[in-house]
Amino acid sequence: MAAPHVMETAAITALRSVLHRAQLAAERSGRASQQVRVVAVSKTKLVSLIRQVYDAGHGYFGENYVQELMEKAPQLPEDIEWHFIGNLQSNKVKPLLASVPNLDMVESVDDQKIANHLDRAVANLGRRPLKVLVQVNTSGEASKSRIDPSGCVELAKHVKLGCPNLEFSGLMTIGMLDYTSTPENFKTLANCRTEVCKALEIPEELCELSMGMSGDFEQAVLDLY
Repeated sequence: MAAPHVMETAAITALRSVLHRAQLAAERSGRASQQVRVVAVSKTKLVSLIRQVYDAGHGYFGENYVQELMEKAPQLPEDIEWHFIGNLQSNKVKPLLASVPNLDMVESVDDQKIANHLDRAVANLGRRPLKVLVQVNTSGEASKSRIDPSGCVELAKHVKLGCPNLEFSGLMTIGMLDYTSTPENFKTLANCRTEVCKALEIPEELCELSMGMSGDFEQAVLDLY
């Protein structure tokens, strides 16, 4: 019976290490640590483990799979801010939003169709505007689930100007298809932000960048600015 306790303690220790390293990276970049948010990806993790991390003071979690998030969220505190970071199919939009009222953000909007489905679902459910990020293909690899940098301005405009129930909040990249990243991936996303903010006439501070995994998040923080 001791093994689960050890695993949970290890998760909390690992999280604290990541938060500390993110803080140091923010300071090295000349920014306040509050300007960097760490989202703990909890896919395949037990609800009890997520609860332990939440009880340790962390409130941001990301899930890749709709069904998994729909099952977990009702078992956990309502003030958790859930981020959906996986590929989202149109027929899953309404069930997801209806089942997870504390879904704070969808980070994987990659075309106008899914943006429109989200916008209509939010309106039909009468829930507060949903934050969304446009997912950008920064690696140049062939992919059906990410938009090329050349199309990010148009999609961002559509979300901000054509979807009144969505809140355009920024851009996201997973880097390479194997979830690794290079500094070029991060710089490409930063360049996309510059173009989007210029087109939308908004300050860059209001356009978040979601990038970096456990192995490269410090470089991502340094390349944010």
